[in-house]
Amino acid sequence: MFQQIAQSSLNKVSSTLKSLYSLRVNKIHKFQSKVNIAIEMGPFLLKTASTVAELKKALRLRYQVFYCELQGTPQNLGFDVDEFDFLCDHLIIIDKKNQKTVGTYRLNCSQFNTQFYSENEFNIDRLKKLPFIKLELGRACIHREYRTGVVISLLWKGIGEYMNKTNSDLLFGCASIKTNSPREAALLYRLFYEQNRLKPEFFAPPSIKFNMPQLDLWIQRFNTPLSEEEKLEAQKLIPPLFRAYLKIGAYVGGSPAWDPDFKCIDFLTILNKEDLNKSLWKKYKLHSESF
Repeated sequence: MFQQIAQSSLNKVSSTLKSLYSLRVNKIHKFQSKVNIAIEMGPFLLKTASTVAELKKALRLRYQVFYCELQGTPQNLGFDVDEFDFLCDHLIIIDKKNQKTVGTYRLNCSQFNTQFYSENEFNIDRLKKLPFIKLELGRACIHREYRTGVVISLLWKGIGEYMNKTNSDLLFGCASIKTNSPREAALLYRLFYEQNRLKPEFFAPPSIKFNMPQLDLWIQRFNTPLSEEEKLEAQKLIPPLFRAYLKIGAYVGGSPAWDPDFKCIDFLTILNKEDLNKSLWKKYKLHSESF
């Protein structure tokens, strides 16, 4: 029993040291925000992380959601961090009552960077050549106790404010769906095809490393219009955040990439400023004229 406790303690220490090392390697100690936003709304503070301490809280929240909650990692002392975190801005939502960071979104603007996380999974050359300022959204997560429409709305308000300050014209990023089934992936692809969500200028195929086995075969099988039952099945697979993208007019870059480590598929999702539902900006008092 003592040996088990000792081994568990050693594992926690080892994991913590690895996390601290990853922070150092990815230069988090040198982080500085590029665009500053700070808006108080009721019990929440919506802002971009402006200090290393604020960024660490966001990275820890990501670890708790992506690893502890979704993958069942037994301890929550770590940080979800990669080389893009130093380059990007990080939208955060803070509960003012307890100073807890309850939501975060990573923002990577072409005004400051030329490399994007999405390039790990997709060929986005066409997208990068478009003559717009582009804003990549990624690593979105919300604490399990705060997953309400209010917090999601606050994140959208923050994105709108950031677009304002950077003059961004195009939003894009990876939207994940929890499935390992090539049939379900093809079903979703066919649904998006029938909804006219594929545009040639946004075409971004997954890289060879992230191709899903047998997906092309299933896409060929779904070569006729979906039945109502199939449409309903596909709709049920789409998580709330992705559904929000689609509701405000999102396009997809083509077939999805497959991430076997996280047991999910990722669709490259693109939102053109001109195609955004104006009611979204009106809701947050960010009318299209202000862009």
